[in-house]
Amino acid sequence: MNIIFYHPTFDNAYWLSHLQHHLPEANIRIWQPGDSDPADYALVWHPPVEMLAGRESLKAIFALGAGVDSILSRLKTHPDLLPRNVPLYRLEDTGMARQMQEYAVSQVLHWFRRFDDYQLQKQQAQWQPLDDYQPEQFTIGIMGAGVLGNNVAQSLQAWGFPVRCWSRSRKSWSGVESFAGPDELGAFLHGTRVLINLLPSTPETENIINRALLEQLADDAYLLNLARGVHVVDEDLLAALESGKLKGAMLDVFRREPLPPESDLWRHPRVAITPHIAAVTRPLEAIAFIAKTIGALERGEATTGQVDLTRGY
Repeated sequence: MNIIFYHPTFDNAYWLSHLQHHLPEANIRIWQPGDSDPADYALVWHPPVEMLAGRESLKAIFALGAGVDSILSRLKTHPDLLPRNVPLYRLEDTGMARQMQEYAVSQVLHWFRRFDDYQLQKQQAQWQPLDDYQPEQFTIGIMGAGVLGNNVAQSLQAWGFPVRCWSRSRKSWSGVESFAGPDELGAFLHGTRVLINLLPSTPETENIINRALLEQLADDAYLLNLARGVHVVDEDLLAALESGKLKGAMLDVFRREPLPPESDLWRHPRVAITPHIAAVTRPLEAIAFIAKTIGALERGEATTGQVDLTRGY
């Protein structure tokens, strides 16, 4: 079994050492320009076109992250990037679910306990206890109902918040109200106080969080974007904050990363920013998932994590 590996920033020696430990029978090599030798599997992140083009004999390609939009977006200009009929897999969890839970719960509780308001009071040297919010006032709406969305929903239910989700197809999650498709988006947004975005990045979801959508949320709503920057129209977000429709936003992802210094998002007092750290790939867990999936493929067993190229996730 031959495996080629390419990642522009990972510690290659670390990854190859642990991959070899999990797959001792495999010949694993770092792909270099000009390498056209046989390969059964490719593990990649932002791969050069020449690495994959024409490799029809590959059994599978693994994207070294939960999102595959960076690969799929390049197919528009390089349709030969992915060999025909070779399945593409994404990392399903690899520790990301726990990280997303931590991030989402900590931020929702920050807003629920009004720490954002107290921080503004602190900057004005005001000592004024504020009225408590009640859990029933904090309906949580999660856009995107995949593995990460499911885990975030479960973690927030434990705090007594009403939780709902919206996705392409209806879900059957215990205690979570499910909405599906464009026709039910309005009903999902109505009454939602905290909107958490975990949607995949597809042509259909680009710019979905715009003025029209934000206006349908409950008054004094909050936005938590943990998916992709292209989902949010920044100008509409800032306008909703200025009008008071939105009370706050926590953003981990942006159209341009790093976020340019001239962006107005840096300076808005109701916007909090983190540098795309909500959930990062945990190498040992990612390697274990890849090894397990390759083993299943070699034995002809069922696998999970395969990307539907027509849907984009």
